[in-house]
Amino acid sequence: MTSHRLSSGGLIDRSAPLNFRFDGKSYSGFKGDTLASALVANGVKLVGRSFKYHR
Repeated sequence: MTSHRLSSGGLIDRSAPLNFRFDGKSYSGFKGDTLASALVANGVKLVGRSFKYHR
């Protein structure tokens, strides 16, 4: 499902997969994931930039 995720550990429920859309694209995650952890697990590196510091 998600190529950037550890195979075990953490507090997510791997028996309960979830699908969601972010920025017009479909992704998958698990029950207990935060939006940030699910996006990182799906290989999304940038979700927003700092206007002030241009990071």
